[in-house]
Order: sequence, then structure tokens, then C-alpha cells
Amino acid sequence: MASSRAKIKNWKNLSTLRQLWGWEGKKVVFTNGVFDILHAGHLQLLEHARSLGDVLIVGVNSDSSVRRFLGKGPGRPINKLRDRAALLAALWCVDAVVPFDEDTPERLLSRLHPDILVKGADYSPNQIAGSQHAGRVVRARLKAGYSTTRLIRRLQGQT
Repeated sequence: MASSRAKIKNWKNLSTLRQLWGWEGKKVVFTNGVFDILHAGHLQLLEHARSLGDVLIVGVNSDSSVRRFLGKGPGRPINKLRDRAALLAALWCVDAVVPFDEDTPERLLSRLHPDILVKGADYSPNQIAGSQHAGRVVRARLKAGYSTTRLIRRLQGQT
């Protein structure tokens, strides 16, 4: 099994690996997100995504992407990209982690063409960026009561 640091890829290296996995007949699954404070809801989504194929690639929004596009609020992300990527890469179910700086992973997906794209069921089909570049899209049920925003509010005594 690869070390967690070795699982963090740049786009070029990941494109090469994607070709190799395709030649090997492996089903490649992709999901993405901020993964700011890793929690049980994230783990459930990632394990479900991995169960759908042979390889799981996780795209992670850069710090500037989170601040610029996602409107997560001041002080987000809590954890820097390097730390978020390292935590994801350490999970058994994740085969590769790739950061992206764009507002959505559409350009990355246009290069990878995963067999399956997994997003949370809180996204409607027309909100899933890059879905046209995947073989199929799976909207995964989310673990009730789990979100990073909710966790931050609870830590601040707001809920």
C-alpha cells in the first residue's frame, strides 16, 4: 500500500495513473470536496464511493478555491490544503488525492474521465459540475446530522 504522501498527486501524474488503471481494466471512481474537518459523514461518503469501483480519486479544493467560490465564511478553510490532503490520503479507501484551484473540478474531470462520479445527494443532478465527463453519476445519501459547518457551529456554542 502506498504511503499517504505518495498518494497525493498533481494533475499530470494522476492523468498517467488514470491511463494505467484504464488499461488494467480498473473502474475509477472520483469524488471531491473541501474535507475541512474530517468527520464520520465524510468517511461514510468516501467508503461508499470506494465500494463502487476499484480506485478512488478524491479531488480537494485549494484554500483559495474555498475562500473564493464556496462561500464557506470567514476563517475557512480551518485546515490548510496540505493537511486536508494528507488526512484524506491516509484513509484506506482513498487511492489518490489531487488538489484543484478552480471553482469546480470540471476541468480536472475533463482530463480524468472517471467511470463513476460520486457527489452527496444534497446536490441536484444539474448542480454536479463535470458530470458530462463521467461514465455515470451517483448521488450518495449523506449521514444525517454531519457537516463541517454544523460541527464548527457546535464548537462555537451556536447549536
